[in-house]
Amino acid sequence: MAAGVSRSRWGRGPVTTAAAWPLLLEHHAAIGGRTIRGLFAAEPGRATRLSLEAASVHADLSKHRVTEETMRLLVRLAEERGLAERIDAMYSGNRINTTENRSALHVALRMPRGGSLVVDGVAVVSEVHEVLDRMAAFCHRVRADDWTGSTGKPIRAVVNIGIGGSDLGPVMAYRALRHLSRREITFRFVSNVDGTDIVEATLDLDPAETMFIVSSKTFTTQETMTNAQTARSWLVSGLGAGVDISKHFVAVSTNGVAVEEFGIAAEATFGFWEWVGGRYSMDSAIGLSLMLAIGPEAFRDMLSGFHEMDEHLRRTDLDRNLPVLMGLLGVWYRDFFGASSHVVLPYEQYLERFPAYLQQLTMESNGKSVTLDGEPVAVDTGAIWWGEPGTNGQHSFYQLLHQGTSLVPADFIVFANPVHDVGDHHDKLVANVLAQAHVLGFGRTADEVRADGASEDLVAHKVMPGNRPSTTLMLERLTPAALGTLVALYEHVVFTQGVVWGVDSFDQWGVELGKAMAGQVLPALIADDVPDLTHVDPSTAALALRYRSLRGR
Repeated sequence: MAAGVSRSRWGRGPVTTAAAWPLLLEHHAAIGGRTIRGLFAAEPGRATRLSLEAASVHADLSKHRVTEETMRLLVRLAEERGLAERIDAMYSGNRINTTENRSALHVALRMPRGGSLVVDGVAVVSEVHEVLDRMAAFCHRVRADDWTGSTGKPIRAVVNIGIGGSDLGPVMAYRALRHLSRREITFRFVSNVDGTDIVEATLDLDPAETMFIVSSKTFTTQETMTNAQTARSWLVSGLGAGVDISKHFVAVSTNGVAVEEFGIAAEATFGFWEWVGGRYSMDSAIGLSLMLAIGPEAFRDMLSGFHEMDEHLRRTDLDRNLPVLMGLLGVWYRDFFGASSHVVLPYEQYLERFPAYLQQLTMESNGKSVTLDGEPVAVDTGAIWWGEPGTNGQHSFYQLLHQGTSLVPADFIVFANPVHDVGDHHDKLVANVLAQAHVLGFGRTADEVRADGASEDLVAHKVMPGNRPSTTLMLERLTPAALGTLVALYEHVVFTQGVVWGVDSFDQWGVELGKAMAGQVLPALIADDVPDLTHVDPSTAALALRYRSLRGR
């Protein structure tokens, strides 16, 4: 069913050639100066009209600088760019990652058992659940102390070694759901090739009770394999040269030969597929550390949350489709208002790493300057994504959001019920998120400042211009399913924007050259003789020589 397709199959030329584009330009010129205050005054039922329910998420889109006509034109743009067709193609396993000639089938990772999806003659869903079942059986053994280290001690520390999607997803999800974690086991995550990362992660651990999960599709990633070798040396140093490595190392990889050469047993090796992109992989075997922490049942609950949002994307009309509308609003601000960044503000401390996770998901996906047709894009594409949990950010960068000169669209994420119901903490937290969204949207005028009793010399300083757009996402409680729903929501926001801009959201060629160049520079840094640096620029050569001097080489 999933035959390969030519690149021109999906290329539709620059987005500016869509019939809706000049209409949006004209529309922006007409309404761009309208304020959120004015829009609410003109439409008393606006909050209701621009709110919707999607996969257990209540979304308020009313505090955006849009009218009914804006949304109609944006949806028309999505239609003209073939979004519905691309959604169907993704769910059918077509190779929409055209530059790598691959499917982008992460939605298959969370399809329920018994679902049917055949790609190139392979029953994908069946294979996914075979891996999930093997993961579950392994996790049950570790969590029940049936899997022990080489000295017979149970595992009491798990260190996940990966980088990029093999780290950001697992560590984000673990921190989000660690209230469900088995507390007798310590979980740590190592990604940086800076030796400090692996040293600090293992400093107070007992090698006899420690398990390392090495996550690398190719089992050749420089940072990951450097850390894995250091972890192996640490283990041998602590337990002796005769230690059984296979009792302490697990692999998540597709390179069975390299895994075996490292000393990892087949029963502790978990694979995945070429159609699983790194930043879309936390719900595959890459999430093994998370399953070990929260248990297989909770992990499957998370997958059900993913699937619920997947089904919303797949089966909901574009004009009431939450990830589609959020993606289109991002295009609206990026290309018509010139907003260069987007902030995500989770009012939930457990989501402390969620903005960092979204940075890779969004910027590695849509930080592109070439279309599917191989031509330069005609407009600005991916924005810079960033954020911090509330209320910490309120005492940090919110000043710029409220009174700065940059327009920064914001997403507020809030849960009606807390994980820990402590006194009146949660009521105060929610009061803050609602207040911040209100002030961003409505601000405070000079007359209102004066009415509050401010002296005239401070009026200008206390005016809040408002008119800063935001989305508020409210969920019932932070559960595994809720986390899955949120991650899938933003995956599909990214997908929507990529389709509109006409870029491949599933490749990442921009990270390849730097890695290749590092491989060329490294020999010059460690060579015994004076190195040949003719292949690099004079600045890089001088810095390499300075480094050698400071290292005494």
